[in-house]
Amino acid sequence: MDHAEVLLIGGRAGVGKTTVGWEVSALLRTAAVPHAVIDGDFMGQVHPAPEGDPDRSEITESNLRAVWANFAQRGYRRLIYTNTVSVLPEATGMFERAMGTEARIIRVLLTASDATARERLVGRELGSELEKELEGSVRKARLLDERAPAGTVRVVTDSRLVVDIAREVAAATGWAEPLPTYGS
Repeated sequence: MDHAEVLLIGGRAGVGKTTVGWEVSALLRTAAVPHAVIDGDFMGQVHPAPEGDPDRSEITESNLRAVWANFAQRGYRRLIYTNTVSVLPEATGMFERAMGTEARIIRVLLTASDATARERLVGRELGSELEKELEGSVRKARLLDERAPAGTVRVVTDSRLVVDIAREVAAATGWAEPLPTYGS
């Protein structure tokens, strides 16, 4: 395999991106599929925002390029990347610049109802950010629904087990055929 492939897992806050990303990784590990995982939320976590980069997109891309270069140098060609808006068309350039213009991009948008996302966020956000996360989650859900490009695989997460969601997401990649089943 001489070109890179990236599985972008996007979705609103509280939809389960990080959890599903790790579960997809578990499936791929069981199938002995080499890959790397990056939680995109950490690529731009600095305060204050760098001068001239108020949305932290430049530092995020710079960090992605550096981390991916380390993975690629060691022979990895597949990446699972989780981040709310990673599936949007404007993110394509960042991945092409970091991973090469020949990179195959697989977009998966996880969805959940407002009630499900709220329930998950209330259970997760124990600090001062809950209201901000709740408001942002609703706003981002609408944005993602409207702007995710054609070909984006949409996966509903309401009332589903993480392992079942991960199997559906992993199947979209074609990286492990057939997908392993747990316990076998």
